[in-house]
Amino acid sequence: MTLDSAAAPLAIDPLLDDPATRIVVCCGSGGVGKTTTAAALGVRAAERGRKVVVLTIDPARRLAQSMGIDSLDNTPRRVKGVEGPGELHAMMLDMKRTFDEIVEAHADPDRARAILENPFYQSLSAGFAGTQEYMAMEKLGQLRARDDWDLIIVDTPPSRSALDFLDAPKRLGSFLDGKFIRLLMAPAKMGGRAGMKFLNVGMSMMTGTLGKLLGGQFLRDVQTFITAMDTMFGGFRTRADATYRLLQAPGTAFLVVAAPERDALREAAYFVERLAAEEMPLAGLVLNRVHGSGAARLSAERARAAAENLEDGRIVDQEAGNARSRGSAVPEGSSPGAAETHEPPLEAPAPDESDVSPMPAASAAPESVASVTTVEQLTAGLLRLHAERMQVLAREERTRDRFTALHPEVAVAEVPALPGDVHDLAGLRAIADRLAAGGTTGTTSTGGTTS
Repeated sequence: MTLDSAAAPLAIDPLLDDPATRIVVCCGSGGVGKTTTAAALGVRAAERGRKVVVLTIDPARRLAQSMGIDSLDNTPRRVKGVEGPGELHAMMLDMKRTFDEIVEAHADPDRARAILENPFYQSLSAGFAGTQEYMAMEKLGQLRARDDWDLIIVDTPPSRSALDFLDAPKRLGSFLDGKFIRLLMAPAKMGGRAGMKFLNVGMSMMTGTLGKLLGGQFLRDVQTFITAMDTMFGGFRTRADATYRLLQAPGTAFLVVAAPERDALREAAYFVERLAAEEMPLAGLVLNRVHGSGAARLSAERARAAAENLEDGRIVDQEAGNARSRGSAVPEGSSPGAAETHEPPLEAPAPDESDVSPMPAASAAPESVASVTTVEQLTAGLLRLHAERMQVLAREERTRDRFTALHPEVAVAEVPALPGDVHDLAGLRAIADRLAAGGTTGTTSTGGTTS
């Protein structure tokens, strides 16, 4: 498979080499290789001279394994074995720890302790909807503010939708500033129990109803949490807005990662349109796990026809072989043709007549026919496998062409499928090589190699 002329090539190396590129965000639907792509880009950028940190939110911990690190946590760790003048660091988002760091940084010790020990906060920081995506953006903002790295590569969360992490900062900010939160804050702001006297009957009834629905203790935990967090809410909204602007900045580049499958490319197309609507800089599309063949000139139809011919011929040859086998046992005086069939090779010495036995000759013929049959069966099977592979190639090409027809302005890099999983730096380096080559020339894959 080769790149369609309508799709512009995605030049990976110039993107990574450009000092103006400070953030690369790998995004897309789940299971398309975002983590591997992010790690491979990190290895290539470091080996070309950049000081890189890769932030992953992937719970499978494949990134740590492939980089030879026992475990990743909320602290960037340097990766050993990088060949080149740059540096590579890697980290895995610890959602709760990141939330804790925000509280500790923006609240005095007593208030911070009250917040961290609050049951509602513990639930919120551990798994509230959208918290992981919001904390990923918080961590990105922290890394960028430290300015310890000249390139940050982000592997976005494995959300149900690739759009969740874009919405998370605004969504959590809106939640913290929303009417529901203000409603729960009202009693505390008006003086606790004494303040309740100033609430109208409707407000009292609503608070009582919430207490019944949520549980009295839970409601008190929420109100205590909100009271303690009151001075921090504005900070959440401010940082969410700042992170959103950071994603729109010229130094940020989005790479949409997809597989050459209908659902993945449909999601990629939707995401491309969303990025354009939000005025966020899209670098291009990485098309992962593209299949290829070193014998692409042999079509599926011709391969199947050749397999059928071999199988049909095998049946005829087997009948003829059986006839020859029967003829080899005919006593002296049989037809000359039958005798010629079993003549020994010219270079072999003529056997002594006393050693001639009809049984070995009769058994040798079926063995010869059987070996020929096995070769034909194997060949026919390989031809059928090739036909199936060419059908996969054709389906992937049609799917990709539909995407490029809808978005001809999106640059594309194709990464050939590999025969196995990536589990070390050498594998990541191989992926990076294919990624860089996939955006400049057409690629063909046979068992994981390119040509």
